[in-house]
Amino acid sequence: MQLPQLLLVVPLHQKRLRQRGYNQALELARPLARALDVPLRHDILQRFRATDAQTELDALSRRRNVRGAFVLREGVALPAHVAILDDVMTTGATLAECARVLRRNGVQRVDVWALARAPSPRG
Repeated sequence: MQLPQLLLVVPLHQKRLRQRGYNQALELARPLARALDVPLRHDILQRFRATDAQTELDALSRRRNVRGAFVLREGVALPAHVAILDDVMTTGATLAECARVLRRNGVQRVDVWALARAPSPRG
């Protein structure tokens, strides 16, 4: 297995982060990054727009909900191989949108890592 050159986490919007007090994906990524000796950054990929909670949305609505929600911090050079980590993947809409942003900004390979896979809602 070829390890990524950088590990990123799915970011929370500032409002949600303030409500929750922590980003669960970041908390999972910290020990993993240390164990694998892969650099971890939580400030490169940013949730630009607050989105509705995905839990009650069908697959199509989830894709629409996160479209355009993420941006990259300006002035950051990304390596060719990046992994993005989230705690739970359901339809993959959030992770796909994050990967799309990374690829549009020059990342050649984006690996998706998730701790759990939830059943996908219909739609």
